[in-house]
Amino acid sequence: MARHFPFPLPDGWFAVSYGDELTAGQVRPLRVFGRDLVLFRTEAGHAHVLDAHCPHLGAHLGFGGRVAGEAIQCPSHGWCFGGDGVCRAIPSSSLSGPAAIPAEARIRAWPVVERNQMVWVWHHGGGAPPAFDVPVVAEANSDDWTPLARHVWQIRTRNQEMGENAVDRAHFRYVHGTATLPDSEIATDGVVRRAVQRARMTTPRGEVDGCIESISVGMGIGIVRFTGICETVLLSSTTPVDDQVVETRFGFTQRKVGGEAPRGGVGAAIIRDIVKQMNEDIPIWENKIFLERPKLCDGDGPIGEYRRWARQFYSGA
Repeated sequence: MARHFPFPLPDGWFAVSYGDELTAGQVRPLRVFGRDLVLFRTEAGHAHVLDAHCPHLGAHLGFGGRVAGEAIQCPSHGWCFGGDGVCRAIPSSSLSGPAAIPAEARIRAWPVVERNQMVWVWHHGGGAPPAFDVPVVAEANSDDWTPLARHVWQIRTRNQEMGENAVDRAHFRYVHGTATLPDSEIATDGVVRRAVQRARMTTPRGEVDGCIESISVGMGIGIVRFTGICETVLLSSTTPVDDQVVETRFGFTQRKVGGEAPRGGVGAAIIRDIVKQMNEDIPIWENKIFLERPKLCDGDGPIGEYRRWARQFYSGA
């Protein structure tokens, strides 16, 4: 049964693919933002996203469409559309040149950025252009760090539910069995929200200073840096599939030691624990309801503050 969420799909940048999952000349159908879209990479290597259906007779470009140079060709009648959505050619027309192309033969093109090994698409409830950028994550673009270790989930929930979970202090004890959780230092600057947790961590070599820095850029981009034992960076994106389901990508990279991936299992254990916590949260997200006026107490964490920050991403309200 569908659950009610009192907010529309959020504005922002959202990942729809890893870059190396889309080779030159490849076409893939997408279902995101409650819409059918098509993702393709031109022969020159540029990634584009368009609305899925040809304005001619409605064929879905993601099923049987093919790349022709810098355009995508409809599988039904061969109409070709550039990455900007404008029709470039109609091979079946008896006319030639611009005269063969109707003035309104175009498809909506979505803003796309390929960065940090991911393909990002801009969504805005009012159709406005991008209001901020996808930040460059240096670690995801450096040979001194390991290739991304990837995990993907489809979850029956919404971005805000997952965001609130991250600031819900009490659940770490009862869901994840965490004995203690230090307070977070939280700062917001427009679309960016930064939380820092510091703690002393016990290792075989004694105690070390540990830190978890979480940066959210809008509701679709997450960057988490873990320092202390094994330097780890988590690059995440949660993309709305529709008003009930999201797709979440986790990509982990760790600093190499002597040019190689960390040894001894510590790095793998860090990733394994984060993935374990994600899997523990899913049954709660998928079966809870959103309360507009929850009965909060002093141990719950800054849920109200998070909700106030999140409001700016709902232009479609």
